[in-house]
Amino acid sequence: MKQHHETLAHYFLDGDEDQALIFIEQLLVEHPRLYLYEDIITPAMYHVGELWERNEISVADEHLATAICDFVLSKIEAEALNIRGDRQKSFKALLFGVEEEQHYIGLKMVADTFKEQGWRVRYLGPNLGGEHSLTQIHRYKPHVIGLSAALSYRLPALKKLVNEFRRLEWKPLIMIGGRMAKKFELEELESDQVVIMKDLNHLNQWFKEGRAGVVNETS
Repeated sequence: MKQHHETLAHYFLDGDEDQALIFIEQLLVEHPRLYLYEDIITPAMYHVGELWERNEISVADEHLATAICDFVLSKIEAEALNIRGDRQKSFKALLFGVEEEQHYIGLKMVADTFKEQGWRVRYLGPNLGGEHSLTQIHRYKPHVIGLSAALSYRLPALKKLVNEFRRLEWKPLIMIGGRMAKKFELEELESDQVVIMKDLNHLNQWFKEGRAGVVNETS
């Protein structure tokens, strides 16, 4: 019998958005969204990636799976918004993937997690250059800047951005996440202003511990 994440990956690869959504909604009856994101959807997409690495699926198959996953996440978020309403707090987060980083599904789940906690979120997607991100950051003045990267050769670009953001006058908290944060030791980047988020469970624990209270109030 297939595990839940393999079943979901099968629906993604088949391009079957209806069955994927039905399957997810059935799981949501018994499980919170955090479990769904961290223990079902994330492993499903890792499974798709492993199939691609073994040449068992094509790049087009992987792109189709990502598109269906994106559709499902958007539906989940829309339904959650209808339930919780617009109860946003004053805290703001800005999230994006570093330049040339194409993976974004995990970042989208992070954005939804912040929204569930009542934060205002500006999600800029993947593959954003530093100059363009700074324009949005100065305009939005977020309390948290979230950076995502999956592969080790994105590290130089990541370090450059962190150094730039640490010099911002209102001292936002910088969060580094993505597969790189989970697979590689990035403690050298950590400081009072920079935190490494290994996964969504780690982020959820950060909220539970009231760590959001450490961010500075800005306009």
